[in-house]
Amino acid sequence: MSGWMHWNDTLLRARSALRGRMADPIEETNDKLVIRKLIPASREEVFDAWGDAAGMRAWMCPGDVISAEAQIDFRLGGLYRIVMKSPKQDHDHTGKYLVHDRPSKLRFTWNTKGVDTNETLVTVELKDRGDKTELTLTHERFPSPEMLARYKGGWSRIADFLAEYLERGKSKSRARA
Repeated sequence: MSGWMHWNDTLLRARSALRGRMADPIEETNDKLVIRKLIPASREEVFDAWGDAAGMRAWMCPGDVISAEAQIDFRLGGLYRIVMKSPKQDHDHTGKYLVHDRPSKLRFTWNTKGVDTNETLVTVELKDRGDKTELTLTHERFPSPEMLARYKGGWSRIADFLAEYLERGKSKSRARA
């Protein structure tokens, strides 16, 4: 158990260090949130990361989530299930891919089990910015401003962890070369 606590403390310290680098919310209404993040990877790498169930364990981890498990049928009309695991509870998300336009755009429904809400919609748009990619994530159809507020920090952290995950992958590739 002490090994778990050490790892968990390390994770929390690392996440605290990221607080100053969070993705920028660029638009917020009562039912829609838009965030933007510049990621040090190609559009193809960023797009493919959204379909990498094993990789999501590292980056689909907002708030106190320590890992994620994913089952993904990464194609137009495909279904996914992402279970975000935190010390207190699991957060079960499911949906369907409505747009799958590699490497530019993803759109999928987002349903959270146990939350009394209608289906929401997430759109991920990717644009070249030199040797980096600008990710714009729009989550809309929130039933209340309170629910939107809960997701605001979550998606910002997910974008940060995705950028860090892809950057680490490149560092490992350069070290092997």
